[in-house]
Amino acid sequence: MKGYLWTGGHGSPSNPDAPVIEGRLAPWEAIAVDAVGNVIEFWGFKRNQGRVWALLYLRGEPLTAGEIERELDLSKGGVSMLLRDLERWGVIQRVRLPQDTVWRYGAETDLVRMVRHVIEEREAGFVARIRADLAEARRLAEVAGQVPSDRLERLEKMATLAEHVERALRLFIKTSRLDVSGVLAVFRDGASRRNER
Repeated sequence: MKGYLWTGGHGSPSNPDAPVIEGRLAPWEAIAVDAVGNVIEFWGFKRNQGRVWALLYLRGEPLTAGEIERELDLSKGGVSMLLRDLERWGVIQRVRLPQDTVWRYGAETDLVRMVRHVIEEREAGFVARIRADLAEARRLAEVAGQVPSDRLERLEKMATLAEHVERALRLFIKTSRLDVSGVLAVFRDGASRRNER
């Protein structure tokens, strides 16, 4: 049966014991891998970064770059770049098994730690830049003078919201708890003021 690989559970949903052609995902795997890719793309990452991680996570064992290329039908250069990016984000690890001469790649399986690391690397820095921009906007508004007080108040509220978001992210990074009470308070405060008018 050359060209086939028995994968013990990677067959089609209608016949889970059927062998699958090497380099082809089972229908359920393809749907799961693409779903994760779509979510990752929605968050502003590359779709195939999500697909590679999802494949490694589902398989539960390290795969070589060549195996990833075949399973996801990606180019060698594309897989190389994706693996570099994913290693940098800390969502996969490179391993070498004793009997191997090539590197293999395994998925980070602690999902909370993975999300925390990505937030620390990307979102926290992004929110810090937003806070800095809003502080500069406030400074320029004060220098300009004659800015209507309601606009200054809204600018201040935007800065307060960014501050609470940054605090919530920092707390999540430290404790894996996401406390958005401060963020919600900013919205509630605005709503109650509108109702008072």
